[in-house]
Amino acid sequence: MFFHIVMERNMQLHPRHFGRNLRENIVSKLMKDVEGTCSGRHGFVVAITGIENIGKGLIRDGTGFVTFPVKYQCVVFRPFKGEILEAVVTMVNKMGFFAEAGPVQIFVSNHLIPDDMEFQSGDMPNYTTSDGSVKIQKDSEVRLKIIGTRVDATEIFCIGTIKDDFLGVINDPATA
Repeated sequence: MFFHIVMERNMQLHPRHFGRNLRENIVSKLMKDVEGTCSGRHGFVVAITGIENIGKGLIRDGTGFVTFPVKYQCVVFRPFKGEILEAVVTMVNKMGFFAEAGPVQIFVSNHLIPDDMEFQSGDMPNYTTSDGSVKIQKDSEVRLKIIGTRVDATEIFCIGTIKDDFLGVINDPATA
């Protein structure tokens, strides 16, 4: 789920950023460009934890920009099949519901919701048990299991289930 890895990136810097604060300018530009992004290979970059090395800059012909190779340590979030996550429901419809766990969006199909839960339409669509004791609606917190992931170049999509032991609603905003 969370990994501490070393990554490399070439940073381009305008000459106006040169001077006494060159290192700080490179690090702040790196943080701005990298934190919160997603690479399909490594996952979502949560935070940069350290700079291992900033190499010698190479001047780009005709532009004046300088390219610095930077090696840095960061914490990344990458979900895998079989992991259990806690997520917040963002949308409910008759096909299932979408939930978010940090930066990743997870879809839970109505086939992967326990059989005793029925879809209820209306102004606040939800899945409710027959006795009404458990309700999944927008802003509910659920514990789910990832059963599949699809990785694109810049995004990770997941399919989840709550049809297993110890999975389902943890916190319902309607009862709070």
